[in-house]
Amino acid sequence: MYLHLFRPRIAASFPASAPAPVTEEGRRESSARPPIPLDRATNWLRRRLGRAVLLSYAAALLLPGPGLWLRRPHTVLPAGPAHLTLRTASFLLSLVLFSAGLQVPLRGLGRVLRYPKALLAGLTLHLALPLLIMPFVALLLRRTSDTDGGSGLLTAMILVVAMPVAAGATVWTTKGDGDQPTMVGLVLASTLLSPLTTPLLLTALAPLLSGGYAHTLTDTGRSVDSGFTLATVVLPCAAGLLCPFVLPPARRDGLLRAVMPLAMAGSLLLTYVNASGALGSFLARPRPLLFAAALAVAALVCLLSFALGRTAAWVLRLDASAASSLTLACGMSNSSASAVLITTSLPDKPHLLLPVLAYGLLQKTAASRVVTRLRPASPTVP
Repeated sequence: MYLHLFRPRIAASFPASAPAPVTEEGRRESSARPPIPLDRATNWLRRRLGRAVLLSYAAALLLPGPGLWLRRPHTVLPAGPAHLTLRTASFLLSLVLFSAGLQVPLRGLGRVLRYPKALLAGLTLHLALPLLIMPFVALLLRRTSDTDGGSGLLTAMILVVAMPVAAGATVWTTKGDGDQPTMVGLVLASTLLSPLTTPLLLTALAPLLSGGYAHTLTDTGRSVDSGFTLATVVLPCAAGLLCPFVLPPARRDGLLRAVMPLAMAGSLLLTYVNASGALGSFLARPRPLLFAAALAVAALVCLLSFALGRTAAWVLRLDASAASSLTLACGMSNSSASAVLITTSLPDKPHLLLPVLAYGLLQKTAASRVVTRLRPASPTVP
């Protein structure tokens, strides 16, 4: 789900022909973070990530066994009182987020702090929209013939929208020439606040569920509070962000060249592991109606999130670049983290991964349309 983190960033911003003029601030940011040359294998994989995603899903569909095995926790050091348990999905997510933090351009965040309108609006909306959208979706699902009122699908969607802003939103912002410092600030702020905000949102939305799902969601919120988000999301991202401050440029560049191909491979493996859990159980017990319902609910939540974000940007009269960042912050959630959370906290309910996987694909499609429509007009050269 984080595969778009690794698409080429430099070429999107600096085309080979007729380069657009940049401001003095842009020159300072560019000189502060020079492009990192990557090996041929890494560039080859980056150009073919779309096909690699399809292959990951195809592998999960045709050969889910290894993915199901990787979903289970494995004891690395069984001997002695201090045993170490490895959860593959959590480890892969941490690797991807460490790589994302390592690539974040920190220059320009000072300007965001001086003019925080878009940052504060995006953070507030990302936290408030789930409280508006999910009750509406719950009301619609209760009108269906489902015995539990769609509580399973609601649980999955709540776990998605309660997560922080997806780090991949920074790459979509770069692709669309959007307000990158604001987007980076939104990712960092929502991630750092997630150990507090995620359990609060899960607890607030739990009454929408019936049966045992409400209790399950509350317990999941406690597990998030007890360290899941901190250990799996916050610390890896923070470690990547701090590397430029503690490492000399040559070592940092070497680390980035080494980590990026590993993170790309890890993201493909994470997609395969998460998809195996959902598609493996679906193949064992085919339920076409559940698949259609998961796709419909994910599409509805995604559409409402992006539409309300775009409306808020229009009401606030933000310029095109800031409006793009605000819209992405409202619609893009860390679906990989929610998939890992379902895998670790709800291993007996792999079917809940279906709407999560659907949302991950849909939000990337929506993000592509947003950055295309809200791309700032290039200044003309006199």
